[in-house]
Formats: sequence, C-alpha cells, structure tokens
Amino acid sequence: MALGDSLSIVNATKYYKKFRAVDNVSMDVNKGEFLTILGPSGSGKTSLLKLIAGFEELSEGSIRLNDQDITKKKAYERNIGMLFQNYALFPHMTVFDNIAYPLRLRKVPKDETKKLVENILRLVHLGEYGSRYPKQLSGGQQQRVALARAIVFNPPILLLDEPLGALDKNLRQQMQLEIKQIQEQVGITTVSVTHDQEEALTMSDRICVMNQGRIEQIDTPEQLYKKPKNRFVAEFIGEINLIPCQIAGFEGNQTNIKLLDQAVASVETDDFHRDLQNRQALIAIRPENIQIASDETRFQNTLKAKLLQTIYVGEAIKLKMKTATEQEILVKVPAYQSNLITYEREMVLGWNGQEATLLQDEA
Repeated sequence: MALGDSLSIVNATKYYKKFRAVDNVSMDVNKGEFLTILGPSGSGKTSLLKLIAGFEELSEGSIRLNDQDITKKKAYERNIGMLFQNYALFPHMTVFDNIAYPLRLRKVPKDETKKLVENILRLVHLGEYGSRYPKQLSGGQQQRVALARAIVFNPPILLLDEPLGALDKNLRQQMQLEIKQIQEQVGITTVSVTHDQEEALTMSDRICVMNQGRIEQIDTPEQLYKKPKNRFVAEFIGEINLIPCQIAGFEGNQTNIKLLDQAVASVETDDFHRDLQNRQALIAIRPENIQIASDETRFQNTLKAKLLQTIYVGEAIKLKMKTATEQEILVKVPAYQSNLITYEREMVLGWNGQEATLLQDEA
C-alpha cells in the first residue's frame, strides 16, 4: 500500500445552535503520521473527528487532503477509512466477506478482491480466520477484522474513534502495540481520538491536546510529558506536582525561583520565563523526577517534607508528602529504594533543574 495523504485543517469551527464545539482549530497532519486528538469529555475531539470524516459540516473553515479541498464533500465521497469502538462488523457475514465489503462497494474485480483480502488477513495475523463469523472471534480478533476492513481499500487517511474503549486493560495494551505496528507497516496517515492518556502516549507520533473546543498543545508524546505548555496540559497528562513559586532572576540558561518557604531553586530557562520576572509562577515536576536525597550534594534543588501516606503500585511506591508550608508533594520512588523512606521525621527531597519546567500561574 502507498503512504496516506497529508491532512490540513484551517480555522475549523463548528456550532451546535449557539454552542461552539470546535473553536477555530488549525493543524496539519503529515503523510504517514499517527496523530492522536486527546482531551476530556466535551473538549471537542469527537466533533473534530466527525468534521474530518464528513459526518458533520463545518460552520467555518476548511479541510484539505493533500491539495484537494474536501470541505463540501459528503462522507462517502471522501473515501476515508474508519474504525469505531463497537467494531460495526456484519454478524451474518464471514470475516472474509466483512473485509471484502468496501471493495465490492467500489466494484473491485473478484480476483483482485480475493488477493487484497488475503493479504490484509495475513497483515493482521488472521490468515486462517477468513471463513469464521464475528461471533466466533475474541474481542481483539474482531478489532483486527474491523481494522483490516478500514484499510483494505487503501484510503487516503484512517480515522480511529476510541478504537480500544471496549477492551479490557491487558488486551487494550496489546492492541495498542499491534495497531501501531500495522499502521507503520502500511504507512497510512492516521488520526485517532481518545480520552486515554496512556493510549495516546503509546501509539502517537504527535498528540493534539484539546480543551473546550480549542487546541492547548500539539507535540510529541515526550515533549508533552516533559514540557507541558500550560497548567491544563500538565495536569491532564499523567501525574504532576505544581508548586507555587516566584521568579527571582536569571543566570545563563537557569531561572532562579523562590518557593513559598523561601527556599531557592533553579530550573532550565525557556524564552517565556523572562516575561514572568518577579511574578507568581508554578514549578511543574513529575513525581518520578523527585528523589529522596540521601546525599543532598547530588541535587541542584532540595526541600523538606513529612510523609503522609505510602501507596504501593508494584514496581514503585508513591509517597504523599507535605511541606512546612502545607504544600502537598507526590513522590514516586522505585520499590527497591523503600529503605530510604522514613516515617517519623522529615525527609529531604531533591531534583535537578532540567527535570522541571515553569508554567504561568493561571489561577
């Protein structure tokens, strides 16, 4: 199969009566890219997917596949592949006939249809299952059949609507890797919608975080996790500590900050930090980037906190802690470091500047 098309969305806006579900959204999806639209319920992610698919009409803006404007085209004219959460397989058809269905709609000759279906069955590891019916398959196998049907006709783009929501956790994790592997093999441009942060981080080349109909940040999974642009993204992607502070000054590539207990710390400087001189800000740091400082000299920054609660999560232990200024801190340490935890007295916590980022205090 050939690489999929590029997708360009320009100033897309969608009103439902007076409610603006999608608010002036612009983004580009590259050929062969896997981009996930991530956000909470009501963020506009599903509405945006429906606009791309042609199930809803834009109120304003435009959508292009490669250089072709598809804004006014009906859903069936866009020739887009779709994979739904409920699979939408025909129960009275065999696996072969389910996958062949879109080819027959397009009047593909029988010999070519047979060849395409057999090839795609091998690709999704169901080569011996063509004569079975959906009810004879597991949930994961049904999902693979639905994926095969969505891509067998070589669409310009594949849209995934909460594709793994109906599966249990272990199978969902397995299917994340399988779908990503198949997408990379085929090279099809893919846009997926989910509210599951782990799914987005695992499968995506880039993630578009939406909130209240607008894009908050588009970035690689690593950058979203390590360098969120604002408080919403920081709190929505994984667990994070947001510690109030004041920017005191700059030294080279370091920003000096003062915490509420007057302790001084430093983080790596981003360009926008200079606009926050002497203003309130938030230091954002992931729980796994804070360590129990048995040797304080190893860390640029330290603070003291008392232990409130321990939570065992298998490979790690989460520590809920509180500073003298009542700031709660969540720390995540490897289980093998449990000997460093002290229950009766304050512990010293340490981190280095490159492991944290500064955010504007939007409260």
